[in-house]
Amino acid sequence: MNRHEIALKKLSEGTVIPATPLALNADKTLNEKGQRLLMNYYLNCGVGGVATAVHTTQFEIRDKEYNLFEPVLKIVSEEIDRFEKKNNTVIVKVAGVCGKTEQATKEAQFAKECGFDAVLLSPGGLNDMPEEYMVERTKAVAEIMPVIGFYLQTAVGGRVFSYDYWTKVCAIDNVVAIKCASFNRYTTIDVVRAAAMSNRKDEITLYTGNDDNIVIDLLTKYRFEKDGKMIEKCFEGGLLGHWSVWTKKVVEMFEMLMEAKKKDEIPAELLTLAAEVTDVNSAFFDTAHSFKGSIAGLHQVLHKQGLMEYTHCLSERECLSTGQLEEIERVYAKYPHLNDDEFIAQNIEDWKQV
Repeated sequence: MNRHEIALKKLSEGTVIPATPLALNADKTLNEKGQRLLMNYYLNCGVGGVATAVHTTQFEIRDKEYNLFEPVLKIVSEEIDRFEKKNNTVIVKVAGVCGKTEQATKEAQFAKECGFDAVLLSPGGLNDMPEEYMVERTKAVAEIMPVIGFYLQTAVGGRVFSYDYWTKVCAIDNVVAIKCASFNRYTTIDVVRAAAMSNRKDEITLYTGNDDNIVIDLLTKYRFEKDGKMIEKCFEGGLLGHWSVWTKKVVEMFEMLMEAKKKDEIPAELLTLAAEVTDVNSAFFDTAHSFKGSIAGLHQVLHKQGLMEYTHCLSERECLSTGQLEEIERVYAKYPHLNDDEFIAQNIEDWKQV
């Protein structure tokens, strides 16, 4: 198999894919050195893939005022290439694409030229478009690149889709995965059921993006009956903004969860872990203020660890909410076993030299 085929196989098996934040200078220009440092952190944590130009990277990178979409994709791809060559491995490259069909296909084409393996197709900003348009848009992008479908939560610009919509998405050739980030148990089951009942069931890998329910999503085996037979479908990996921080411990946790699910043994401690991770996410993602400070919260953690020089975002609206810093400090103190500060302190100077 060539590199791209190996990457898609890795994606199909399920892995850890953090969504990369955006490193900025004080004047909001791209901090290239800082962006490369972040990439080296994720890659050395043992992740199986990296996603960029997604919500956590800030959709504003596409604005003419900044024009950062292409530079960010190039940096991420270059750092993965360098890491792969040095370590004789393959890391899945995922690029976020968005906008109407013309923009989405243009972005997918550029991602392909940069050597990305798949695109995460965001529905954001298109809530007024009918579902049929969204299906046809997915088909158009899938003709260019393997597509990861995306259920984006309503609080950050997503919409509620029908079960029928997901059955149509699952039927599209070259839709290789679906990230469910609806933050809703009912709509999550819609996605899982549509994938399980699809004739392409074995060609579609489910990734959790439900940052509020990460551990339970990864542990759960969903079962549905079709033609008198019981069909099982699971979330095999995660593509998460939450996983852009404390990533070394995330990789360790993921391996532990997959082993427990494989053995059909779910210790009570893992249910406690699920609640702990959700509590941490509530602070990082600013659930007290409807996710207003979700990106800024991640920046704050990375800044605290020395991985990000500045915490600001491109949009003035993206900032820490009142009381959010105190919440971050609370979960930091309460769950010391979940952070990877020690790992970073031991290695950060080496990553800066790469």
